Amino acid sequence: MKMSAEELSQIVKEGELEKRSDNLLQFWKRKTCVLTTDSLNIYADTQKRSKSKELKLQSIKKVDCVERTGKFVYFTIVTMDNKEIDFRCSAEDNCWNAVITMALIDFQNKKAIQDFKTRQDNESASPGQQERRLARAP
Repeated sequence: MKMSAEELSQIVKEGELEKRSDNLLQFWKRKTCVLTTDSLNIYADTQKRSKSKELKLQSIKKVDCVERTGKFVYFTIVTMDNKEIDFRCSAEDNCWNAVITMALIDFQNKKAIQDFKTRQDNESASPGQQERRLARAP
């Protein structure tokens, strides 16, 4: 089961998020974000004319540290190399963290199924391997 290009680029959610900058002062900067079934694209401007930063779902470990205040919902995306990226969105549009989490779970499930089917296909293509494995079993 290979994922088609259409499946990979399907838009799940589009809107504004604020990202905390990495510099010393750590200002919140408003970004236009587009979540697809395989990545989170972050643009500096609302017209999406600037070059985007693409955060692939395969490089995300988890969405963490969800905190709600009166005005904002704060959350952190943790990457596979343990880098933390902080975001916040307005309380009215508070489902960004949940939508990103669900997209991540969906992506991981599809990848697990694809890996399983690939492994199954490889095992069925070489029946001699299966017989040898069974012969070694106690």
